[in-house]
Amino acid sequence: MKKLVLFLRVLLVPALFFLFVTVSQAQPSPKREFRGVWIATVANIDWPSQKGLSPVTQMEEFRYILDEHQKTGINAVVVQVRPTTDALFRSTKELWSHWLTGKQGQEPNPPYDPLAFQIEEAHKRGMEFHAWFNPYRATHDTISANISPQHITKTKPEWFIQYGGKYYFKPGLPEVRQYIVGVIMDVVRNYDIDAVHFDDYFYPYPTKDTFPDEDDFKQYGANFQNKDDWRRYNVDEVIRVLSDSIKKEKPYVKFGISPFGIWRNKTADEPRGSDSKGGITNYDHLYADIRGWLEKGWIDYNVPQIYFHFGHPAADYGKLLDWWSKNGFGKHLYVGHGPYKINNDRVYKQWSDPLETGRQIRLNRQTPNVHGSVYFSSKSVMANPNRIQDSLRQHYYANPALLPTMPWLDSIAPLTPTDLKVENSTQGVALRWTAPAAAADGNKARYYVVYRVLHGQKVNLENPAHILAIHHGGTTYTDSSAEAGQRYTYAVTAVDRLHNESGLSRPVAGKRKK
Repeated sequence: MKKLVLFLRVLLVPALFFLFVTVSQAQPSPKREFRGVWIATVANIDWPSQKGLSPVTQMEEFRYILDEHQKTGINAVVVQVRPTTDALFRSTKELWSHWLTGKQGQEPNPPYDPLAFQIEEAHKRGMEFHAWFNPYRATHDTISANISPQHITKTKPEWFIQYGGKYYFKPGLPEVRQYIVGVIMDVVRNYDIDAVHFDDYFYPYPTKDTFPDEDDFKQYGANFQNKDDWRRYNVDEVIRVLSDSIKKEKPYVKFGISPFGIWRNKTADEPRGSDSKGGITNYDHLYADIRGWLEKGWIDYNVPQIYFHFGHPAADYGKLLDWWSKNGFGKHLYVGHGPYKINNDRVYKQWSDPLETGRQIRLNRQTPNVHGSVYFSSKSVMANPNRIQDSLRQHYYANPALLPTMPWLDSIAPLTPTDLKVENSTQGVALRWTAPAAAADGNKARYYVVYRVLHGQKVNLENPAHILAIHHGGTTYTDSSAEAGQRYTYAVTAVDRLHNESGLSRPVAGKRKK
C-alpha cells in the first residue's frame, strides 16, 4: 500500500504542475508588478544561516540568495535589519545583533557593514531594497545570557515591559516613540534604502495574560475614554511622525506596512470591517489602524499577510483580498503570501494543494488595485515546495516586470534616450545609446528597458511581451538571445528611481549574423 501511495504521488505532482502551468499561461503577466520576498534574520530564519559565520561566508550566502531570487523574477527584497532592538548595520544607537555575530554587541570580524553591502548587491541586480524594522520587540526571549549588559533593556529598563516571554518597548512613553523614530531615521539618512518596512508586530499578539501597561495609561491616557483608543494613538504617533520624517529627509523613500491579514471583522457596530471571523484583528488586538493610516496617507504601500486559503471558514482568501482592494485609498496593495505553510499546515490540508498559490496570484491580477505579491519567506520559496519556485520562474514571473509607480511621490518621467545604434555580430546584436539629460525634477535615468519585436512589427510600450530586458548596466546591452539571421526592431526607454518611464527611443533594426 505504501508503495502504491508513493507511486501515485510521483505521478500526481507532475500532472498537477502541468495543470498549474496550463492555467497560468492563459493569463498574461502585467508590465508592472511588485514581486517581493521577505528575508528574515531573527532566529536565523533566512540569513545568515547561523550565528557567527565569517563575513566572507555571510556575503556569499546573501549573494546566493539574491541570485536565486533574481532567477525567479523577484524585483524587491524586504530584509530584516533590526529584529530585536539590535542592528545588522553600523549603528550609533543599538548593538550589533547576535543573530549576525553570535554575541550581542560584537562587531563582525573583519569589520564590514552588512546593510551597505546588501543594498549594493540588491541594486546591482535591479532589486529594490526595503529595510525591515521591528519597532517594539526588544528581545526574542528573556534569557539573561542572551542579552548584553549594554543592551537598551538593561540601560533603560524603565522603557520596557516583559510579556509573553519577551521584552517590549512601552508604546505609551513619548520618549520611547522618539527613540524608535530616531533609530529608523538614522538608517534613512545614512543608507541608500528604497523603503522603510514594518511587519505585523505592534502591540504584541495577546496571550492569556493582560498586557501590563495600566500605570502608563494612568500617567499618559487622561485624554482618552478607554485604554484601547490610547493604545491605538500611541502606535498612530509613531507611524505619523516617522512618515513625516521620512518624506522631509528623503521624499523618494517609501514607507510600507505588512499587517496581519484582517483589519477588523464586520459587525453591526463596525460595518466597515471584512467578511471574516478572525480571533485576532489589527485594530482590536494589535492596536494598529492600518485602514486609518492608508486613509490619512501616512503610508505608501500595504502588504496584508493573507496567510489563509480559499474557503477558510473564518478568513477566506478571496473575501479578504476583495476587502483590502476596496480599502486602499489610492495607495499600493501588495499581498503577503505564506509559502511557509505549503505541506506544513496540519489543520488545513488546502496548503498541500499545488494549485493554491497559483489561484491566489491569478486572483490578485484580476482584482482592481492589487499591485503585486510578497512571499514569506526566502527560504520557503527557495525550498520549492509543490514546485512554487519553478512555477514562478517558468510562468508567472517568466517575463520581467517593472515596479509600479507612485505618482504621489514622483510623476515626472525621465527624458528619452537618444542615438540608439546597433552592431551586428555572430555573438548577438550589440546596442548602445546616449543617456538622457536630467528631467525637469532633476532626476536622471537609473536604468533602462530594452524592447524587441520582429522586424516589421511596431514596438508597443504597453505590451510587456515586447520587453527584452530591464537593464541596470549602463548604456550598452547585447542581445545574445537573438536568432541568427532573424531581423528585429529595437527601442529603449529610460526609467528613474521611482520607476517612471520615458517615451521610446527612435527604433532601429538589427540582425545577428550567422
